[in-house]
Parts: sequence; structure tokens; C-alpha cells
Amino acid sequence: MATEENFRCAGSPPRRAIRSSAALAAALALLLGLAGCGAQRGGVAAAPGEVVSVTQVLGATTEQTAAYLNEWAIQTPVRNGVDAYRVVYRTLAPDGADTTASGLVVLPRGEARRLPVVSYAHGTIVRKDEAPSADAETDRARTVLFAAAGYAAVAPDYLGLGEGPGPHPYAHAPTEASASADLLRAARVVAEREGRELDGTLLVTGFSQGGQAAMALAQRVAAEPGLGFTLAGVAAVSGPYALREVQKPAAFDGRITPRAAVLYIAYWLTAMNRIYHLYDDPSEAFQSPYAERVEQLFDGRHDILAVSTGLPATPRELLTPRFQELALDPTGAALRAMTDSDGVCDWTPPAPVRLYVSSADRAVPAANAELCRADLGDRASVVDLGPVDHSATVRLALPPTLAWFGELAPAP
Repeated sequence: MATEENFRCAGSPPRRAIRSSAALAAALALLLGLAGCGAQRGGVAAAPGEVVSVTQVLGATTEQTAAYLNEWAIQTPVRNGVDAYRVVYRTLAPDGADTTASGLVVLPRGEARRLPVVSYAHGTIVRKDEAPSADAETDRARTVLFAAAGYAAVAPDYLGLGEGPGPHPYAHAPTEASASADLLRAARVVAEREGRELDGTLLVTGFSQGGQAAMALAQRVAAEPGLGFTLAGVAAVSGPYALREVQKPAAFDGRITPRAAVLYIAYWLTAMNRIYHLYDDPSEAFQSPYAERVEQLFDGRHDILAVSTGLPATPRELLTPRFQELALDPTGAALRAMTDSDGVCDWTPPAPVRLYVSSADRAVPAANAELCRADLGDRASVVDLGPVDHSATVRLALPPTLAWFGELAPAP
């Protein structure tokens, strides 16, 4: 399998020979889109979705793709080989300033030129280099799954993960949506560079944090026809769609495993403080000795074991009494932080939505999906995967999701 081939921005020609005037036009458009590596040109700010760099991270035949997926326990028929790229592109920070993010774009090998797209949103990670475009393991494999069935597949790293600068704004739905939408824009350019075209049909899926991100992206695509994509279906797996009504109380009443609750709360509070200014000093929110180290634990360089061992066993050991009260009865900036990310189910989908859950999930209670279904209306349904743990839900949900997507919008 080929890996890590760099295509720097300006002037990088397609690997395939240009065989027609249409391909020549696409190549010229690509060169214009990449010129200057996304910097300001002539005083005009770079546009969201503008490509900064492209690096091939995987090139695999059909047989190699099947072996790669099997290595990560993904059992699925493989139609074709794949080529996967790490893409750095322009997007917006939480305050609206220009920034960059990275993501994975995977194209199927084969003769089909026009391709429908699957967007896969990954679950909670704490290290930058665990993002799909940086790590060859599970989330990349889950994205390759869809490309191996003939779809173009994309997976946003989200802000602050992968090659993105700064810390990650964890579970911040507005930037999950914008980073995901801008990756779709960038993917068009990458596809054109390879002599392909995204046909505008979009299928969206995601797991855990990515369930929230998937719903946020789908909501945005449905609301903004100018993005150039038509939503064909959504399959969100074990997502925290109701932070205020479900996740926060469940973190304190035992429905969420205490260790998992501590991780989520600490990650979310430190991330939201950078956007909503929840506290001036960590000691206002976190008890000692955790106040002295909690922000450093979420710097994107510590792995999940280091983070977990640096934090206490229960939320009440983590938070000061005042912030325990704010978690259960948020006001002011804390309420705004929750509200801004709690609207991902507050819309009427133009396409069917499946919300996969487990009745035994001790990380993201199934009540999240029940509330989401009630908000979305008749086009949404909840699919119970049985009494399995949180991490098993994505493994069980992806095969039927792929089959369902094949019914809604078959790959060519």
C-alpha cells in the first residue's frame, strides 16, 4: 500500500493525464483554487473550504483494502481499492476568525467519475494525532469502509485536532458543522484534482461526539442550499444531542459511568471556557489538585490514559460546589454554551434519519436519541442495537448504515 505522498498547493497537476477540455477546465479551476496555499490574495481573505495542502496517506488495491478493513475488524464486501488524502483547508474559528483544519478525503478507485459522498464524524479523542487524517487506525478505517463500497468519503478531524492549530473546542456543534461543511467544499477540489466529481448527493453518519457533529452538519446542509449538497440520509450513532436535558444530569445520577463523566465534563468545561469565558481561573471550576493540571491534560498531546489518571473518579471530586450547581442548573455563560450546541435536532429533515442507540450505553444514554426523534418528527426513527456498551454501538451500526445508504443513494 502506498502512503504519505505530498501534493503541495500551488501548481500541483493531476496524476492522471488530462484527456478532455472538461478535465482541463477542472484542472485550471483547481490550480486557481490552490494558488497561494490559501493565503490572502490581493487583499481578499481566503474562503472557507479553500485547500491549503493535500497529502496522500493511503493507496490500496481492492485486496489491500479488504485486508486493511479486516485488520480493524470491519467485515464488509469490498468493491474497489481506495486512495486517501489528508487535506488541510480554510475554515472559521469559534469567534469567526480565519483558521485552518484538517480532514480525510477517500476516493474509490474505478471508472466512475461522478460520486455521491458519505461524511463520517468521529467520536471523542483527546490527542491531536488520533484524528482520522493523522491516524491509520479505527476512524480512518471506518471512513475507508464507505469508499470501499464506491462512495467518496470524508471525515473531518474538527478544529484543533489533526493538523488544526490550537486546542479542540470539544462538542461545540457550531464549529463541528462549519468544519465539516468546509471539508466538503475542499473535497470537491481534491476530487477534481483526481479527475472525479462529487455529484452533490450527501449521506451523513457519525459516532458519539460524531453523532452530534453529524446532526449539526446535516442541519446546516439542509438549511444552506448554496453549499451545493442535497441531503439523502442521516445515520447518527450514540450521539449526545441533549447536553442540558440528558448528558449533564446523567453525569451526576449514575447513568453515565463516573470515570467517563469526569472525562466529558473536564474536556467540555476547559473547551467551552475558551469560547464562553466560564471562569477566570481553573480553581473556580475545578477542585485542587485538578485545577492546577486540568487544562494541560487537554492540550492535545496527552493520551486518554494520561488524562484519565490525572483526573478523579467522580464528578463531585472534580468540580467545585458552585460548578456542580451550574452543571445541573446552568445559567449565564454556561447556559449559552449548552444551548448553542443543543439545537442539532431542532429542525425538520428533508431526508430520513436513523438514530442508533444501545439501551445499556453508560456513556451516552439512549434518552438523547428519544428526545432527538421527538424534535425531528416523522422522518426520524430510533434503532436499538441491544444491550451493548457504548464502544460496540458503532461496530454494530456501520454495516446496516452502509446497506441503508446503498438503498437511499447507491454508489455508481
